[in-house]
Amino acid sequence: MSNRWWIIAICSLTLTALLCVIATRTKGATELVVHVTAKKFEFSPAEITAKKGEPLILEIQAEDVKHGFSLADFKVRQDLKPGAVTRVRLTPDKAGKFTFACDVFCGSGHEDMSGVLTVTE
Repeated sequence: MSNRWWIIAICSLTLTALLCVIATRTKGATELVVHVTAKKFEFSPAEITAKKGEPLILEIQAEDVKHGFSLADFKVRQDLKPGAVTRVRLTPDKAGKFTFACDVFCGSGHEDMSGVLTVTE
């Protein structure tokens, strides 16, 4: 009877280890999550760095009025509602410096509301 319990315990541990390996391999690249605030007339942080091919999630919260988020080089565009967190998910497929901007008029100074996404190899 005690041998039976050892066999069950070893099989359970082996199965658990195998499932952990499978989960790790299928997960792929680790997601980078960056919290961004949008308010008249700035994004903070205004400079974001990510790696090419690795998933990036921007959690953007508009603090005061409706804003927009446009990252044209990656065909990303979102409306940002005051008080809500908007999740923007992308996987950069090219390296370089790319400008993002508010594309919803939010008052005098709106034209200066921009930032840079730097994607490294």
